Amino acid sequence: MKSNIKSPSRRAMLKALGSVPLLGLLPNAAYAAYPERPIRLVVPFAPGGNADIVGRLVAAGMAQALGQPVLVDNRAGAGGGVGAAQVAHATPDGYTLLSGSNGPLTVNPFVQLNPGYDPLKDFAPIGLTSSVPHAIIINPSVPARTLSELIELSKRQQVGVASSGVGSATHLTLERFNAQTGAKLLHVPYKSGGALLPDLMGGIIEGAMTEISAALSYHRSGKLRFVAIASAKRTDLAADVPTMIESGVKDFVAGSYIGILAPTGTPADVMGRLQSALVTTLRAPATLEKFRELGADMATPEQMTPAGFAAFIRQDYENSREAARLAGLKKE
Repeated sequence: MKSNIKSPSRRAMLKALGSVPLLGLLPNAAYAAYPERPIRLVVPFAPGGNADIVGRLVAAGMAQALGQPVLVDNRAGAGGGVGAAQVAHATPDGYTLLSGSNGPLTVNPFVQLNPGYDPLKDFAPIGLTSSVPHAIIINPSVPARTLSELIELSKRQQVGVASSGVGSATHLTLERFNAQTGAKLLHVPYKSGGALLPDLMGGIIEGAMTEISAALSYHRSGKLRFVAIASAKRTDLAADVPTMIESGVKDFVAGSYIGILAPTGTPADVMGRLQSALVTTLRAPATLEKFRELGADMATPEQMTPAGFAAFIRQDYENSREAARLAGLKKE
């Protein structure tokens, strides 16, 4: 006996399937697939610097957490702008990331006419890793034992304080410091943080605004002397050095930071996996110890999130805007 029930036509089946959400038809493996191949982490500076060291530490940890290699790709040039632009215009699929820092994110917009990207629009922040505090270090011959004494000395006589270059993060910190304290420390630009140290030890310049890690060994040996660190609290690596806040400079915190970013438009689920891998990496005891050796302050739990890192970038962006104005910097 024949059934009177007709089998649905192919057209009817396709029409019916079209009304079912596509996500419901995909196997669970489709969501768990990322990452299926190696990830590229662009470090927009030459090997050996703080961004490179931190980038490689983070890459190794995230590779273990994600189960795929995270390959560091050094793309130096234009104060970090060359590498940053590559990531900004890369396919937003989670396979190209940026080890971002002050230079490309919050300095270049105020010293370059056309960086080739917008740091507030072209990147999706994943999380901040750490910040190496800035500090003022002086030659022992300078007749100032405290930060307040150094400020007063600068009002009576010329005190040359070096930075790693015009428009660098340490230069902008120096300009903010002068503006907030009324100090008249004379900016002396060098090509890098390492290049200024021999002149500082030789007494050619009186002091420097630098990353604490860059000159820590000179402070410990007594060849140079930190007078204050721009951190929220003292560092265990130089517990004898007071913070600028302790020294009377209200809420003054500054440092060279590193964070991980993806191109804007990267899918939310991919961003979630990357952020989770980053947090796992940063909380590992071995990673914490290596950052401690670098003199770095670890990011807070909030700063390790996309929203927290985005807020951090916006605040530093505004700080840099004001510092560039105070320094009279022109875009070139």
